[in-house]
Amino acid sequence: MEMFKEVKAVRFEGKPSEVIETIVNDEDIEITINNSVSRRFSISPNSLKEFTVGYLLGEGLAGSVDNITNINIDGKTIKAEIDLEDFDIRKELVVGSDCFGGWRTKIEFVGQVESEFSVESNDLIDAFGKLKKKAEVWQKTGGTHVAGLVSGDDFIAIEDVSRHVAVDKVIGAGAIAKFDFSKSFIVYSGRMPADMLIKIARVGIPIIASNAAPTSSGIAVADEARVTMVGFVRGKRFNIYTHPHRIIL
Repeated sequence: MEMFKEVKAVRFEGKPSEVIETIVNDEDIEITINNSVSRRFSISPNSLKEFTVGYLLGEGLAGSVDNITNINIDGKTIKAEIDLEDFDIRKELVVGSDCFGGWRTKIEFVGQVESEFSVESNDLIDAFGKLKKKAEVWQKTGGTHVAGLVSGDDFIAIEDVSRHVAVDKVIGAGAIAKFDFSKSFIVYSGRMPADMLIKIARVGIPIIASNAAPTSSGIAVADEARVTMVGFVRGKRFNIYTHPHRIIL
């Protein structure tokens, strides 16, 4: 499945004219976990293995890639097998990557991020420069969010129509590449609500920065989970909302 589609449109620039416009493709993708629970997502049809891994880790359904015993992708259908004893996913799978809204009843599942990893402010700003260059689909269509995971000299960036899924995908890619999440940080192009911060805390990433705004629920989770939240990264300017000691100014 392709990231792009071409459609006919009428463009008005002084006078109307018919044009062929490139738009981003979104598809309904279904994940079934252990033949027991299914979830449907409207997402970009790229990096589906990475999405599956990141989703399972961010939901707390897998502690590591080693707990995911099989992923089978057949078109728009994903079947995943996880190896967790004494775990009833029908009861425990509540929080969703696209704002199912169950986070308030599951906030007690979020542990504190103990990492004292820090990043220079210039490195944070440079990462956003790289992120913008990597956002090729956004530059063509304006229809995606982009997330980047930075670990040392390694940088992974993936786009998706969903800001949550873009983060799922880079988490999954980082896990597959054996990144040390405790010494990594995420940069991305969306707002920061509670369910996004729960995802970050669950995998142990200590810093998240966005060029968009936080929400009050996101700040509350970041504060409790000891995640450093940085917002409104634009040029040399940004705001640090929680645990500022990890950003070296």
